[in-house]
Amino acid sequence: MAVPSSDIPLPDKPHKVFDRDAEWQELVAFACDSRPEARLGVVSGRLRQGKTYLLEALTGALGGFYFGAQQGTQTESLSHLANELARYTNAPSPPHWHGWEDATDDLLALGDRRPTPIVLDEFPDLVRQSPSLPSILHSAYRHHDGGRPGHARLLLTGSSLPLMHRLFSTASPLHELSDLHLTLHPFDYRQAARFWGIDDPVLALLVHAVVGGTPVYRHDFVQDDAPTGREDFDAWVCRTVLNPGKPLYREAYHLLQEEIDHKDRALCHSALAAVATGCSTQGQVADCLGAPLTDTARCLGLLREHGLLHSEPDAFRPGLIRLRVTESLLAFEHAVVRPHRSALAQHDPVAVWKHARPDFDSMVARSHFAQICRDWALHFTDPDTFGARPGSAAHGSVADPAHPGGKDMAAEVVVRGHGGVRDGSLLSVGLARWDEVMDLTHLERLRILRDILADRGEDTTRTRSACYSGVGFSPALRTAEAQGQVVLVDMDRLYGRR
Repeated sequence: MAVPSSDIPLPDKPHKVFDRDAEWQELVAFACDSRPEARLGVVSGRLRQGKTYLLEALTGALGGFYFGAQQGTQTESLSHLANELARYTNAPSPPHWHGWEDATDDLLALGDRRPTPIVLDEFPDLVRQSPSLPSILHSAYRHHDGGRPGHARLLLTGSSLPLMHRLFSTASPLHELSDLHLTLHPFDYRQAARFWGIDDPVLALLVHAVVGGTPVYRHDFVQDDAPTGREDFDAWVCRTVLNPGKPLYREAYHLLQEEIDHKDRALCHSALAAVATGCSTQGQVADCLGAPLTDTARCLGLLREHGLLHSEPDAFRPGLIRLRVTESLLAFEHAVVRPHRSALAQHDPVAVWKHARPDFDSMVARSHFAQICRDWALHFTDPDTFGARPGSAAHGSVADPAHPGGKDMAAEVVVRGHGGVRDGSLLSVGLARWDEVMDLTHLERLRILRDILADRGEDTTRTRSACYSGVGFSPALRTAEAQGQVVLVDMDRLYGRR
């Protein structure tokens, strides 16, 4: 993104804001843009990702105006906005508005003399109350640009991803007015480890498998309670996510309650449970739910639309679409905790977790480790690792010709160059084993898989075998690495410690 012109010194990011350096630079560049026209920006992202925290820091650093919308009526929202605006401008009384047209004019007037960030947080709540608001804003901007100059920098934010997409997609009149489209994502697994203050890669992955990269959970939901070491992980789970006295205990259900309409919620819970426990395709989910394929497809589409479910083509069979839960806490809840909810209401969490821990290890930690390996391959490698810069990293499976009709041969980390799943060159085929010491038998399995792919027409002449392990490698496999036969990736390498 080109940085707009500005005569205003760009403020440093406040120390209280962790990471988010790129996002801060984009926001301050937008807010301090000195061009004499009102500008419009859009900030979106799932719930709990710190949008409000970041935007309050922005308005605080630049003397801007912040308003957090709530569910309610148009009259109530305009009244709250008028009161907040009066406090901001030190006016003796709130302005009297007949509707959003008047309110919009007064908001844009805040930038008459200098670039001023003006934040309307949770804008979708305002649109639900006042469906004409996007058109009113569009008309106000057209009128404002055609009349007196101004420096208002209006930022509209929201957590409802479907509505934000509809409001600011290319078909929307607001899209052409927007100078900034910023999405706040969860912290990646390395950022999350630093955020939680965890130096041990194994512990960092275990914690990430429970709470993911959502920043709000550490401070607001567990009151900065982080495990002190691997030996404290089980106790930490019991005193946080399995503790009815902590907000994290009900958070997975609240996420769906806030995102999904009531009539779809029950099926969505069941669909998430199916995916979290190993159903990776739409057909498998439908079979697990005992629901018609049309109902299943609509439910899965709804979860994808809200950013709670991710789908991507199989690395070797692009027509096969694989599913995974995007939010770690939802996967943890639906695979591990949900089957034990009634027991948690009657028994000590320590006893319940003792029974649930094997499910966590087999269904959550293993699949989470494989996903982190794919993230590492795609985002944290240099071109030397696989001979070129990766364009995709996905799960891949092929039929085993030695066992017709039997279980497919799978590779958890298939790396392709730029060109996509269909056209990208095959850079690497890898196995990921969270709880196995890997040896030459794994390398032999990769050789067989590469031969099968070559017989199917894949160019494997430059494809590198890779083994990813959470517990290490045999001396013989280390020797094979030294001879250039395989790329080995352990926990230290995943977390950038070597």
